[in-house]
Amino acid sequence: MNPKTNKKELTQFIRNNALAAGFLYCGFSKAEFLSSESSRLERWLKDQKHGEMSYMENHFDKRLDPTLLHPGTQSVITLLYNYFPSQSYPAGFEEPKISKYAWGEDYHHVIKDKLWLILDAVKRCVGDVSGRVFVDSAPVLEKEWARRSGAGWLGKNGNIIRPKVGSFFFLAELFLDVPLEYDGPIKDFCGSCTRCIDACPTDALKVPYQVDAAKCISYATIELKNELIPSSFEEKMENWIFGCDICQDVCPWNRFSAVHAEERFLPKVDWTHWLSSDWEKLTEEKFGELFNKSPLKRTKFSGLKRNISFVSYQKNQGSN
Repeated sequence: MNPKTNKKELTQFIRNNALAAGFLYCGFSKAEFLSSESSRLERWLKDQKHGEMSYMENHFDKRLDPTLLHPGTQSVITLLYNYFPSQSYPAGFEEPKISKYAWGEDYHHVIKDKLWLILDAVKRCVGDVSGRVFVDSAPVLEKEWARRSGAGWLGKNGNIIRPKVGSFFFLAELFLDVPLEYDGPIKDFCGSCTRCIDACPTDALKVPYQVDAAKCISYATIELKNELIPSSFEEKMENWIFGCDICQDVCPWNRFSAVHAEERFLPKVDWTHWLSSDWEKLTEEKFGELFNKSPLKRTKFSGLKRNISFVSYQKNQGSN
């Protein structure tokens, strides 16, 4: 059968290209208005769960309707890309920590490069096709599309969890204006487990399946642009200075996590051996050198120093 004229063949052609590019999963959903998410998103915003991320209030309709983001879209393709590193912080690590996803090069660039290759392959195969790629860079409700595509279920920690894979992966999307064969949601396997909820030091997961961003350590260390971190985070940061992996580290499903094979995600230095003194003597010049292509650029040097100072102060206070 010719992929140009057969939905099944074209769907498999795209999946094969995605797996060849290194994605660990590729699933397909019919592009349609996310009516079930409308009230949920509205309530989340109304309850100020987004903290000071005012951009979340923008483009409400586009978040729910993929055709408003890319006219003519018929199919939403969800892809997962592994970032689990070969090393982890040892138990009881008392030095400043950064989230695993930020140990190497910025995922936006790494994954978009691969998505463009897939889209180019589709265009060469089909011809006149229009598509758009997304990597956490537009008002896309990526977790809902991931759920609908069978990539995994939405866990109580707000992450997509895939059976026998875990959750240490990035989500990406490809919108196409052609019909494909579609997958469907899978079962929620969280069951009665509450490890992520119990482990969160700030109660950001008090309502299962919903993250209160205003209480989240990742929000405080990355998204919050205030000069000072709120006092509500005092003695609760657990040494995180960029992001937080607590709710993923304790998830039983992440015992299945396999080490990634992406060279661009390899760290420039071994972060598991960086001490408070290394972070505290970090200069702006060294910051630019180490994090030139890193997600840490998002905080800028001033933001990272704010986070380091807050964690160091709390640590010193606790030792007095």
